[in-house]
Amino acid sequence: MSETPVAVANKLVASGAIADGIALLSRAADAGDVDALMQLAVWHLVGDPVPRDLVGARALLRRAVSIGHVDAALIEVALTANGSGGVPDWAAALGLLRAAALADPVAGGQLKLLDAMKIDADGHPLVLPEPQMLGAGSGIMRFPRLFTPEECAHVATVAADLLEPARVIDSRTGRWIAHPVRTAEDAAIGPTREDLVVQALNRRIAAMSGTEAGQGESLAILRYRPGQQFRLHSDTLPSTRNQRVATVLVYLNEGFEGGRTTFPAYRLDITPRAGDAIVFRNVDSNGAPDPTKRHSGEPVLRGTKWLATRWIRARAFSPWDGPEA
Repeated sequence: MSETPVAVANKLVASGAIADGIALLSRAADAGDVDALMQLAVWHLVGDPVPRDLVGARALLRRAVSIGHVDAALIEVALTANGSGGVPDWAAALGLLRAAALADPVAGGQLKLLDAMKIDADGHPLVLPEPQMLGAGSGIMRFPRLFTPEECAHVATVAADLLEPARVIDSRTGRWIAHPVRTAEDAAIGPTREDLVVQALNRRIAAMSGTEAGQGESLAILRYRPGQQFRLHSDTLPSTRNQRVATVLVYLNEGFEGGRTTFPAYRLDITPRAGDAIVFRNVDSNGAPDPTKRHSGEPVLRGTKWLATRWIRARAFSPWDGPEA
């Protein structure tokens, strides 16, 4: 059996014949090859081996959707809502999702979760749980059951196949190394995976933290197995023009042993409970890192801990620009 145009094009690119690979895939796309259209869209989204072009990627996705590519439809929904390559349009994205749900059970499941939410026409929450102060003078707040069990499960499922051991770039060598503080597996739900359920939850997180959704980094998911932990640390960045001013933690499950969140400065130990959210400021009134907000995720002793983290910047943040922007 002969290889598909996508397979041949990827081999050409890998061998250095980039122009030939792009030309081959473009011809196949123009001939109506839906997989070629999807691969070209991915290349334009990633920015390799072609320059990143979000507008062009959206156009390619639309062509793929019109032929019937299911994954292209879900990515188009996400990008339409978060405004990648265009103006954010929740209503249009919801319409695309409803159309996709007619033939795709995954889209149907997302639509069911959305229909159960108390949200307005733009995906913003109409109600929030009452906050609870944790620790005298700490400014650390808990919002009980911010996520429902079904929403917790959805977020974990979206990220599950992206999880990998936490890593950082070694400042001396420029190479990826094991994270010296966080021993869990992690993943970020980036803009192409950010379905409407995740975006509605991000809007909920923004509302409960008194910020704008556009200030948040991509929702990060962490999975801790027995023995894994997040040692004492601060969430602020050492060198950035747009500091992480706040953090929201959402516990996605319970029933494991260990894994408490601790703030030593306040002698505060928080036992995770599924759906609960914790929010705190990482900086003081002058915008400097607040050392009292150093915290840790204690080792898990038994079972598995799932956590969602949303780091919130001082100003609008684009996930396309990288974590240090």
